[in-house]
Amino acid sequence: MATARRADMIELARGALDGRLGGNAASIRATARALAKVESATAVVLVEGISDQIALETAAVCRGRDLEAERVVIVPIGGAHAIGRFLTRLGPLGTRVRLAGLCDLREEEIFRRGLAATHLGSPRTRADMEHLGFYVCVNDLEEELIRAVGTAGVEALFASEGDLRSFHSFQSQPAWRDRNLEAQMYRFMRSSSRRNLRYARLFVEAAVGRDTLPRPLDALLTTV
Repeated sequence: MATARRADMIELARGALDGRLGGNAASIRATARALAKVESATAVVLVEGISDQIALETAAVCRGRDLEAERVVIVPIGGAHAIGRFLTRLGPLGTRVRLAGLCDLREEEIFRRGLAATHLGSPRTRADMEHLGFYVCVNDLEEELIRAVGTAGVEALFASEGDLRSFHSFQSQPAWRDRNLEAQMYRFMRSSSRRNLRYARLFVEAAVGRDTLPRPLDALLTTV
């Protein structure tokens, strides 16, 4: 049985590395690195992408936790549509490994169907999903973090990172000039993958400092 599980992990890692599980090159490498640790894990957290992984790992560090030492592995799966494949492969570990996850609101139903299809539960409501260890960001991680930090805090971070002038230029673009401030901040963050990953860490650090870490992140860390 252990040999079969290890073969499953190798197959998942190969799928990540050759792109069959989706995602860009950085996401593929992050997935493969995480999967290499799964066999010895005590808990595995499935998240959609690298920004979710960075946010959770940063929150853990800010809370004084060492996920590596605790053998808690956060696996970016390269998009919500891969959840069924990962749950199928990792499900047999559930007898000794805690499975958990994080997704965006628009992907909630995909995660719910994945859990049901792999017989890991029959969640009908969000409360049911949370009982299984799977949490939902509303509407997504970036919106949760912007609310947690507040617009003044976000602008302060943009300024400290040398991005405030670029953000003001972005605000003046015709397509975004009349949008509300939160929407402008959200789109500015998402307009660059590198920027999005960098601010995932910075926003979490700021939120923990304000004791406003978004509930999905906080509850998920408590679960594992």
